[in-house]
Amino acid sequence: MAGTMLSGMPIAAFAQSAPEAPATDAAAQTPPAPAPVAPPIVRTITSLRVEGSQRIEPETVLSYTKLRTGQAFTNETLDQAIKDLYASDLFADVTISGAETGDIVLRIRENPVINRVLYEGNKRLKEDKLRKEVKLAPRQIFTRTAVRQDVARIIELYRRQGRFAASVSPKMVALDQNRVDVVFE
Repeated sequence: MAGTMLSGMPIAAFAQSAPEAPATDAAAQTPPAPAPVAPPIVRTITSLRVEGSQRIEPETVLSYTKLRTGQAFTNETLDQAIKDLYASDLFADVTISGAETGDIVLRIRENPVINRVLYEGNKRLKEDKLRKEVKLAPRQIFTRTAVRQDVARIIELYRRQGRFAASVSPKMVALDQNRVDVVFE
């Protein structure tokens, strides 16, 4: 028997199987109807509460969303509220609960505030040159994106100096009251 096995049947036997008879029923030739799409469930916000805010007032948190008490909402509305809060760069984590009952609770975890920015191990570039390029500064909101951008800027500074092997490691030192020190090594 020449040929390989496909699902337990030799190729020769597979190729010689009888062709299917064409369908004669007109209904069988029409494409199947698409599955019906359920309409979004619309509910009303009966209460709205913010939990976890430390520096930011709950009213300020709500101002970043379009959620208001007495307003109708869908799951898409809640998804958009989460996206809007993340887009503000003020929050590290956002969750919404209570959608089933209309008692909406926004649980947030704020991004920390930068206490100071430090540089360690910078032998070839002076600290004042680094400070001019780095965008992070004390009393700003800490975000990982901003740190990555600053690391790229520092590496570019070293490359302009001909130091292509330079590496930069950012460190975050957590402090009390949701503050951090950022250290570029």
